[in-house]
Amino acid sequence: MAAAIKALNAKIRSNKYTDYFCSTHFWGPASNFGIPIAAIADMSKDPEIISGRMTGALTLYSGTFMRYALAVTPANYLLFGCHAINFSSQLVQGYRYLNYYHFGGQDAALAAKAREGVSVVKDKAGEVKERAKEVVGK
Repeated sequence: MAAAIKALNAKIRSNKYTDYFCSTHFWGPASNFGIPIAAIADMSKDPEIISGRMTGALTLYSGTFMRYALAVTPANYLLFGCHAINFSSQLVQGYRYLNYYHFGGQDAALAAKAREGVSVVKDKAGEVKERAKEVVGK
């Protein structure tokens, strides 16, 4: 049995593509891609849910590992790409956080919600007025 496993491993390692596919140079970045995918998905959500500390930590983490991905031998371009995407996504999230909490975005969002609420109330008041005219006219 051990000889069969050893032969299978030698067969896998003899092909450079399957050798790469079975290595940590592939599976490390592949499993790490969940972080940038989540950051990209969060870009369409309300900026109120963004954690400034976590965004900063993930930006530093990805910046550090972008450098690490190129420092190892052989260079791991898949890992570099993963962290470059995450770094960019976290910078966008950081901008959204700063804009919302420190540059007036929160006030603008609240004002927009208030204007929306006023227009809804006016629409409802118009409907009530029309209904009242119908009832009184009968």
